[in-house]
Amino acid sequence: MISAVILAAGKSSRMGQPKMVLPWGHTTVIGKVITTLMNAGLNDLHVVTGDNQTILKKGLNGFPIEFVFNPDSADGEMISSVQIGLKSLLVKSEAALIVLGDQPQIETHVVLAIMDSYLSTRSEIVVPSYQMHRGHPWLVDKSLWGEIFELKQTDT
Repeated sequence: MISAVILAAGKSSRMGQPKMVLPWGHTTVIGKVITTLMNAGLNDLHVVTGDNQTILKKGLNGFPIEFVFNPDSADGEMISSVQIGLKSLLVKSEAALIVLGDQPQIETHVVLAIMDSYLSTRSEIVVPSYQMHRGHPWLVDKSLWGEIFELKQTDT
């Protein structure tokens, strides 16, 4: 099973308000991301939150997701959210799609292409690119999770 870790623990300090729950079409920014993932057939969705957990839970009420709290989200390092998200996945997950919660323009066909590439090649990591630039979402096989758990946050 491929699961999704949706990173949504950021402070949105530049926006002055939680950008994840800003309106996007008939839903919110993160609601659109989740809908896209569901349309691609993913049904094990874990949203990593931080201090914004209460507002995200309210804004995502009714979505079939699991919330995972990152107590270290205030440090601004994304790696701790990735690690906590991966640790929350079901034992039967074989890979995780790492998704940014504030990218509502991801398209279902891109998610499907990433998953299809993984399933056909069994590459340990699948990263999309556009005009020679790496992008999101990316997929990581469970065989690499241990190495991700060992990564340390950068010193600033």
